[in-house]
Amino acid sequence: MSASAATWPLPEQRPASLSIGLWVFIGVASALFALFLAAYAMRMDQASDWTRLAMPWQLWLSTALLVAGSALLEGAARRGDAALRVGAGLCALAFVASQLWAWQALAEARVTLAGNPAASFFYLLTAMHGLHVAGGLVAWLRVWQRPGPERAAKVALLARYWHFLLLLWLVLFAALGWLTPEIVAFICGRG
Repeated sequence: MSASAATWPLPEQRPASLSIGLWVFIGVASALFALFLAAYAMRMDQASDWTRLAMPWQLWLSTALLVAGSALLEGAARRGDAALRVGAGLCALAFVASQLWAWQALAEARVTLAGNPAASFFYLLTAMHGLHVAGGLVAWLRVWQRPGPERAAKVALLARYWHFLLLLWLVLFAALGWLTPEIVAFICGRG
C-alpha cells in the first residue's frame, strides 16, 4: 500500500480525533440541555399553572447509580480492569431502570406528561438524559466487543463521557428538585 493510500485518521491519531469529537459532542449536548433548562425556567416564571412536583425517591437511587458507574469507569480507565467496566455498564442499566421506576411512581401518583408544565418538563429532561445514557451504553458495548490496542484510550473517553453525564444529571436533578418560581424571579432581577 502506498503512502498516499493510507487511511485517515492514522492509528496513532485516532485517540486524539476521538477525544476532539467527544469534546464537540459534550459541547453540543451541554448547549442543548442549557436551552432546555432556560425554557424550563422561563415557563416556570410565566406560568400560573405551574405545580411543583414531589421528586420520587428513586431519583436518589439513580444519582447513586450514576456516581458509582462514573467511579467504576474511572477505575477501569486507570487500571484497565474489565470487572470495573462491567460494573459500570450494569450501573448504567440500573440507572435507566431506576428512572423508569421513578416514571412509574409518578404515573401511579397521577402525575402525567400533560398534567402540568412541571411534569412535562420532568419527563422531557429525564427522557433526554436517559437517551444520552443509552448512547453511552452503546459506546460501552462497542468498547467491550472490540478489543485492541486503543481500548484503554476508548475506556478513558467513555469515563469522560460518564463524568459529563453525572455532572449533567446533578444539574438536572437540582433544577427539577429545587428550582422554584421565586428563585427564577430572583435570578431574573424581579425578586
